[in-house]
Amino acid sequence: MSSRTITPRRTAAALAATCAAALVAIAPASAAPAGLGDRITGDAVNRHLIALQRIADSNGGNRASGLPGYEASVDHVAGKLRGAGFDVTTPEFTYDAYYLDSFSLAVAGQPTEGDALEYSPATPQGGITAPLSVAAVDDTPGCEATDFPADVAGSVVLIQRGSCTFADKQRVAADLGAAGAIIYNNVDGPLNGTLGDPADARIPSAGVTKQVGEALAGQAGAEVKLDVQSRLETVTTRNVVAQTRTGRPDNVVMAGAHLDSVAEGPGINDNGSGSAGLLETALRMGGSPQTENAVRFAWWGAEESGLIGSTKYVQSLTFEQQLDIALYLNFDMIGSPNAGYFAYDGDDSDAVGSGPGPQGSGQIEKDFVAAMAAQGVELEGTDFNGRSDYGEFIANGIPAGGLFTGAEGVKTEAQAAKWGGTAGAAYDPNYHQAADHLGNIDRLALERNAKGLANVVEAYSHSTEAVNGMQTREERARLRQAQLSTFAAHAEGRAIPHGHNAS
Repeated sequence: MSSRTITPRRTAAALAATCAAALVAIAPASAAPAGLGDRITGDAVNRHLIALQRIADSNGGNRASGLPGYEASVDHVAGKLRGAGFDVTTPEFTYDAYYLDSFSLAVAGQPTEGDALEYSPATPQGGITAPLSVAAVDDTPGCEATDFPADVAGSVVLIQRGSCTFADKQRVAADLGAAGAIIYNNVDGPLNGTLGDPADARIPSAGVTKQVGEALAGQAGAEVKLDVQSRLETVTTRNVVAQTRTGRPDNVVMAGAHLDSVAEGPGINDNGSGSAGLLETALRMGGSPQTENAVRFAWWGAEESGLIGSTKYVQSLTFEQQLDIALYLNFDMIGSPNAGYFAYDGDDSDAVGSGPGPQGSGQIEKDFVAAMAAQGVELEGTDFNGRSDYGEFIANGIPAGGLFTGAEGVKTEAQAAKWGGTAGAAYDPNYHQAADHLGNIDRLALERNAKGLANVVEAYSHSTEAVNGMQTREERARLRQAQLSTFAAHAEGRAIPHGHNAS
């Protein structure tokens, strides 16, 4: 998953309790009770994770797009799907991949822990040496020129995270003549930051923890040595797309998960877990199920490089082909070791963040709440903040939703009391690290979420009436065109790569 900070908010306790009392086995409200989840076992899903772990172990320890471990993952998943009778394609796409060859940071002669922000420009060989300046901390730190000190030109400037994107902070600093930037976190934990796009990257930029940044804030004028050796390379890679051979092709239920890992590790939770749950669902459903609607499964490449595989896929479709997609379901990290239980907040009932999803997204959220309540699990809402592969779908008016167990966000006391686990610790302390391996998966959360996703997918394969409320392309076209202006207002906030934080 592209990195993001999850801010847990509303619970769905009342709705979940109502749904659980109403039915013995709850299916989404938009369809008859579904039973596919009953045929999903944790052992079967875990077997797919074992395969992905072994693929990573045999290919340099990762499954990152553009590298052999990812290509082997594509071949493995596509082969399983073909064997189950699906119509399978592996469309290619190209993108500019960012590679960090080396990084070092020292302040006042002391080595300082940090990392380059993704897409940070390279320094000259040997790095840059400059004095440290410190931007003011206010409600919008580093977002306006007035936040920076008079001596910022030629310095490496320290900026607190918050309000605007990292790209905006380093752009303002660059406009004022700064030689480099260090952005420090405003919450505990690593930054995992990105400048979003090579075109937005202006000056060498590093990210450090809150603790490191607060210590540096008292060292204005100290000598900084910043060395970033990075490069861009054009990479060709693939998505995996598999569709049932039965069901209506003009009202397709689409479900996806990104298949790639970061280069630092095997990515077994992020996002082997979503990929494995989706794969087991597809295999249990089979390529020719007795359904009203066709089901299209997707495993995305280059998500960790900025949601590229899913974005290019949606953009490759004509408007008519987009209209054929009734809804999109996203599964990115469903086995976090200190698991939370979240559904995307489709109706923006929290009234915080990036706004609601397209019409029908609120119903998808309710259906996931009901499906998980059947297992005794109470969900909370999480924002559509653009850090996963639903981004381009909702930007084009396609209703969306999904499940998520948390990344670098911190579990609260109330959540630990409700779900178990450790309060004050990250949902996934191994996020984007080598330790995101088979030994650090919550298998109960994995099984619960896999069952939930299977039941929702199967239910929508029979009916999407409560989500889209219409059956013709013409009706869908009118609604989606009307929504585009609304979504455009939130587009900047949603264009955040999943694998790394942009703000």
